[in-house]
This record gives sequence, structure tokens and C-alpha cells, in this order.
Amino acid sequence: MDPLRRPPDAVTARLGLWDAVSIIVGIIIGVGIFETPATVFRVCPSPWEALGVWALGGLLALAGAFCFAELASAYPRSGGEYVYLTRSFGSLTGYLFAWAQLTVIRPASIGAMAYVFAMYATKVWDFGGHGVLLLAIASIVSLTYINILGVTLGAAAQNLLTIVKVIGLVGIVVVGLLWGSAAHVVEHRREVEPGWFATAMIFVMWTFAGWHETAYIAAEVKNGRRNIPSSLLLGTLAVTLIYVLVNAAFLMVTGLEVAEEQILAGDVIALAWPDGGRPAINLLIMVSALGALNGMIFTTARMFAEFGVEHRVFRPLTHWSKTWGTPVRSLVVQGAVAIAMIVGVALILRAEGGKAGFNAMIEVTAAVFWGFFFLTGLSIFILRYQDAEVPRPFRVPLYPVLPIIFCGWCGYMVYGSIEYSPRLSLIGLGLLVAGLPFYYMPPKRRATPVVSEPAPVPVGSGVEQHV
Repeated sequence: MDPLRRPPDAVTARLGLWDAVSIIVGIIIGVGIFETPATVFRVCPSPWEALGVWALGGLLALAGAFCFAELASAYPRSGGEYVYLTRSFGSLTGYLFAWAQLTVIRPASIGAMAYVFAMYATKVWDFGGHGVLLLAIASIVSLTYINILGVTLGAAAQNLLTIVKVIGLVGIVVVGLLWGSAAHVVEHRREVEPGWFATAMIFVMWTFAGWHETAYIAAEVKNGRRNIPSSLLLGTLAVTLIYVLVNAAFLMVTGLEVAEEQILAGDVIALAWPDGGRPAINLLIMVSALGALNGMIFTTARMFAEFGVEHRVFRPLTHWSKTWGTPVRSLVVQGAVAIAMIVGVALILRAEGGKAGFNAMIEVTAAVFWGFFFLTGLSIFILRYQDAEVPRPFRVPLYPVLPIIFCGWCGYMVYGSIEYSPRLSLIGLGLLVAGLPFYYMPPKRRATPVVSEPAPVPVGSGVEQHV
């Protein structure tokens, strides 16, 4: 047997349903719910449309969660889309997906969350002129180290951060209901730009990003064929409810005209706590950013480890520490690339300012991000035909309607992203193409895709492998 084709190191299933749900909720509820509502309110023609796009975002994310639930239950391996895309479209597509994640999409997301954490931390404490940069780097280093020490410790940190942020958001909802007025949510229409819907949904769907994350840790979830679909569905529904209620609270306190102009959470909490409300929100945003950052570090390194099994240049990322039971090398490389992104953003900020730099990192990845989601949706149809004999403990309801809706929506988001920011979208696509030489670089002896072989059974999972 070719040594390049050895299966991944055995992985022990240690994560329960609550751990998986917490990872999803913790990643989705990052800083977006504090940063994007004002933009959404600004472009929407009325309060009801503003609340409607958040509810629609949740429904579309749920449709995507159904698709990922079927894929993850049929192929319970760490790696998520990388596994499904490689199996459906071949090694090159899987390679390009993982290349984009390794070099652009995930480092930018991790760096953005770390940077936002640092910005709000400097509002609470004065760390000097270079405080933002140093705190952002320190947050990545610290959480990477925690996740290196073990799955249980990383999951425990995620659970704690998720509980804190959800309590804070529930507090915003309670204050909004008690101090706000339903009169602020009455019909109030105004003229807006023709492309308001696409603009609003770009920010809404970015705020929902993360509902699919359990698929990256499928091999580490106990009783995966039941808990993976359950965690995807429960996590997405919980976040949708929280987002709609939080935005309703914003509107009930300030009304649409005021809501579009300022950061809303501080105004809401200040009604009940005039002196400490805004500092408390700064702390909550810090915790939210840390929770999303920890969740992305936890899940993405698992995907990188799967990536290295098939492609020699990334082979070192396949190693799992026997001492800690974690993909140490993937975690370290991921952290190093994200820190490089942080430094690059710091250089941008000197010229463009914090908001512009943060937005640029999101815009440069959007078209690539939704393009791969589109292909993942198509893999539902391909794999049902190609692997008809593989048991699917969870099947997408209303098939093929929901997968078609999901694919259509992803295609629309690719179009909307390019229309909204053509220059940055082309930069992201250029970075994707830049990975091609490494795939074809001679001498290269690529293995038959490992994802086509039976995956190792996670210890304690009780799962029969049919991959």
C-alpha cells in the first residue's frame, strides 16, 4: 500500500450533543449580531422587512443545515465539505476548497474575530498604542494553546463562552420588551435602493455563518448519526430565534430611523443600566468574539488534518498528538496563518481604518465561500446517485425541493457578492487560483482519494462506517 494512502490517525469520540450544539451556537453568534443590524435596518424599506430578512436568513440556514445533516450522517468524518466535495467532484475540487480555507477564508474569519475582540478590549482597558494588534495575536495564541491541550478542554471553553453570550443576548431581549414600545415596529415604509434585498442578505447570511460547523468534527461526536443532525438543526433554530428577538428588541427601543445610525446593544442595555450598560456590552462583544474565535479554531484544524491525508504538501497536518488527542500541527499552522492575516490587517488599518479593513476581509472571501456552498448542495444529488447503497440515517425532508432552494440561494449569493464588491471578489478568486500550481507541482504522486475508502470508526461512537 502506498504510504501516502494511510488512513487518518484514529480519533476518539468525546463530544456529546450539547458540546456540538454549543460549538454551532458559539460560532454563529459572534460579533455579527452587534455589527450588522444597523446596516440591515439602513437598507430595508420597513421594520417588518428588516425582521423578515432575519427570519428568512434563519430558514435558509436551516435548509442548508438539513443538507449538511444528511451528508454528515452518511459520511461521519472530520473535514466537512472537503470530504463531500472530494467524493462528489474529485480530488482537485476538494483540494481547492481546502486551499481556500487554509489560505484565505478561515484565516480572515479568525483574524477578524480576534481583531474585533481586541478593539473592544481596548475600550474597556487601555493597552497603549499597539494594544489592538498585540491583544488580537494573544487571543489566537491563547485559544490555540487551549485547544492543543485537549478536546475536552477546548469544548469546555466553548460551552462557557456560549453560555455567557447567550445570557447577554437574552438580557437585551428582556430589556427591549420591558422598556421598548411596540409602536416603534408599526408599518413605516420609505424609499430605498432597488438592490436593498441582496445587500441586506449579504450581511444577514454572514451573521448566520457557522451553522454547518458540526460537520467538521463528525468523527469526534458520540453517537454521530443521531447527534450530528440534531446539533445542526437545534443550533440553527436556536440562533434564528435569538436573532429575530434581538432585532425586535432593537426596533422596540429605538425605532427604524434611529436603529440604522448607531450600535444598538449599548443603547438597549443603558435603559436598564445607565452607568454600566455600554461597558457591559463591550465585555459581551469581547466574549462573543472569543466564543466564535474558539469555535473556528476548534473545528477548522480538524478539516486541515483531513486535507493533509490526501495531498502530500499538507501531509504534516494529518498528525494527531497521542498525548493530547488533538491535531496539534494543524492547530499551530492555522494559528500562524491567522496571525499573519492579523498583521496584514493592521497594515491596512493604518491607511483605511478599522471598519474598512474588517469589511474588506469579509468581502474578499464571500464569492468563494458561497461558491463552495453551492457545490456542496449539488453533492447531495450526486452522492445519492453515486452512493445509493450508503445508508442515510437522516434524509433531507421535501427532497429535492430544499436542496434546490439551497443551491439556488447559494448561486444568488455568489452573484450578489460579486455585484456588491467586484474588485475584492476577484482578489478572492485570484487567491483561490493561486493554489493550483501546488496541486500540479512535479514530482507529484497523488494518492487515490482517501475519502473513497472506509473511514476509521471513532472509538466509542457506536457508528458503523459505510463510506
